[in-house]
This record gives sequence, structure tokens and C-alpha cells, in this order.
Amino acid sequence: MNIKKHIPNSITLLNLFCGCIALVFAFHRNFEMAFYFVCLGIFLDFFDGFFARLFKVSSPLGLQLDSLADMVTSGVVPGLVMYQMMVDNSTGSETYLQIFPYLGFLISLGSCYRLANFNIDTRQTDSFIGLPTPANALFILSLPLVLSYSDSLFVFEILTNPWVLLAITLVSAYILNAEIPLFSLKIKKFNFAANALQISFLMLSLLLLIFFQYLGIPLLIISYVLLSVVNNKWLKK
Repeated sequence: MNIKKHIPNSITLLNLFCGCIALVFAFHRNFEMAFYFVCLGIFLDFFDGFFARLFKVSSPLGLQLDSLADMVTSGVVPGLVMYQMMVDNSTGSETYLQIFPYLGFLISLGSCYRLANFNIDTRQTDSFIGLPTPANALFILSLPLVLSYSDSLFVFEILTNPWVLLAITLVSAYILNAEIPLFSLKIKKFNFAANALQISFLMLSLLLLIFFQYLGIPLLIISYVLLSVVNNKWLKK
């Protein structure tokens, strides 16, 4: 029995398990624990592919399992978190305010479409087209934490405005599937020159997290998109 071929799929299932636990915490509005379990799931998601390549046991089953696990951890969870944020900040008797929270699940729909498209898009072997679902999930799940830990009145006004939350939802669903090439963070060769962009971004991410804590998370996701756009322009020259 080849145990090695089961290791990547087992890691993928652990990612799914983390997503299920994150859902429970999100239902109970414990956004911080939901965030940590999504982070753990994303960490595992990074390594299932790494071990599949290392052991040379990549398979169609593993590809499908990976997308199904990501749909929960990086698709359903952020949709639920946005739903909860909109419930908390869409109070009023107007009919549209009562409908608003359900629109948060547009994030889940956008994530589902992206994950399905990713499996059949041959252009996304070494990079991404559109924002990866894990990055989008981190962005969305960081918002209630930024709101909780920030003393800024401006941040409070922004993240408790239902129209702003709706705008974030729509942009999130769009950018997941936008035709924007984004560099991959997966390091396939242990060579600095080949991974200079990835390493530079990781260093920038570390600085943002150190100085801005939870606010650093949406900042680094925005930086990731902007760096990718600049890198694309540079490569075309």
C-alpha cells in the first residue's frame, strides 16, 4: 500500500474540517476563531499541493477534493461572515435592508464559479487569473476583526455602512473572476532569483502585519493585486 499517495488528500480533508469548524464559529459570531481556523485551512491548502508534487502523486481526485474543500473554507465561510456583518448593520423596516444580508452570499457564488473555472482553465498552472479564493477569504474575514480592534471612527463608519458592505461584496465577487493576471505565491523552485517577487511580497506582508495587525490583512491583499498589476505592466515592456 502506497501511503504517500494518501497524504495530500488527507491534508485537503483537514482543510475542509477546519472550514467546517470555522462555519460553526461564524454562526456564533466568533469571528476571531473563524478567522484562525480559515487561516489554518489555507495553510493546509498550501501544503497539500506541495506534498502532491513532492511525492509525485498528483491526481484528478486530489484536484476535485481541493476545490471542494476550498469552497467551504474560502467560499462559504466568507459569505456567511459578510451575511452576519450585514445582519448587524442593516437594521430598519425597509424591505431592501432586510434583503441586504442575503446578498453577502454573492461572495460564495463568486467563489464557487472561480473554483470550478480554475479546474478547467489551463492558463492558471503557474499564476492566477483573478483573486484566489483563499486571499479573498482572508480579506473578508479580517473586516469584522478590524472593526472590533480599531479605535478609528472612520473605520467604524465605513465598516458599519450596509452600502459599503454591499459594495465590498460586489467587488469581491467580481475580482474573484476578473481577467486580471496575479502572481502565484507557491514556491516551486528553491531559487531566490526565480521567486524574488514572491519573497518581496512575503516580506511586505510581514511588515504590514507587524505594524497594522488585523488592518494589515486587507492592506496586503490590496497590495497583492496592485503588485500583480505593476508586474504585468513591467513584463509587457
